[in-house]
This record gives sequence, C-alpha cells and structure tokens, in this order.
Amino acid sequence: MCQPDLALFPDAEAAIRVEIADDPEERAQGLMYRKELAPLSGMLFIYESPRPVAFWMRNTLIPLDMIFMDAQGSIRHIRHAAVPLDETPIPGHVDGDPEPERLMILEIAGGEADRLGLQEGMAMAFPGLDQSRAAAPCQ
Repeated sequence: MCQPDLALFPDAEAAIRVEIADDPEERAQGLMYRKELAPLSGMLFIYESPRPVAFWMRNTLIPLDMIFMDAQGSIRHIRHAAVPLDETPIPGHVDGDPEPERLMILEIAGGEADRLGLQEGMAMAFPGLDQSRAAAPCQ
C-alpha cells in the first residue's frame, strides 16, 4: 500500500521509510551531518520535473547508496557506498545514457541497496509519481 513516507520496491519486496526533500533548501541540506541512518530508512529527493542531476557528499558523515530514478520511478542508476565528505560530483547517469533526466533520488545507508536486492530497471511505487505513467503504480 502506497503511503507518502514509504518507498516501495515490489520486485525486491522492500519498503523504505523516507524523509522527503522536495524544495531547494531541503535538497541542499540532504543528509549532511547525520552520524547514522537506520536500516530501511532514507531520504527521497523529489524535483518538480525530470532533470540531469549530480550529488556530492560534502558534510555527509556516513557512506550512502544513491538510487537515481526517472519520471516513471524506474531505477536508472545506483551509486553504491558514496564516500563520506567527498566533494567529487556523483552524476545521476552513466555516460551514454540517452535519457539522463532524473525525477527522484533515494539515499539510503551504504550497502543497503545490495542487501535489499535493488537493481537498475526495478521500479519504485510511490504516490508522488504520476500514477498514469508510473512503472509500478500504487495499488
């Protein structure tokens, strides 16, 4: 069941409790200065429209997995275990991706994506997606 604070990945049978970052200030703050992140929890960054994105780990004290999703909620790219405090840009796509725009990015604790079995191509069910276009519409 879709809830506004739950990211569901039906193919992995995973549910992740999320904090929402959907305005510029919240997205800029992100998970900076956090010393821990509980299992099955994270932050979901939501943009007004799909766009090319790049993140960094400035002032982020814990390793994070970054799951980059398109407008349909499909995982297009995963950055595993981003290095704490690294200011190197982390793009939301790989070179040559014909559709590099991303609508949502989920940050979870480093290693969680593998532990949960999240993979590129899987879809997230979330009420904030356009349900008429969602790869995994809310039930």
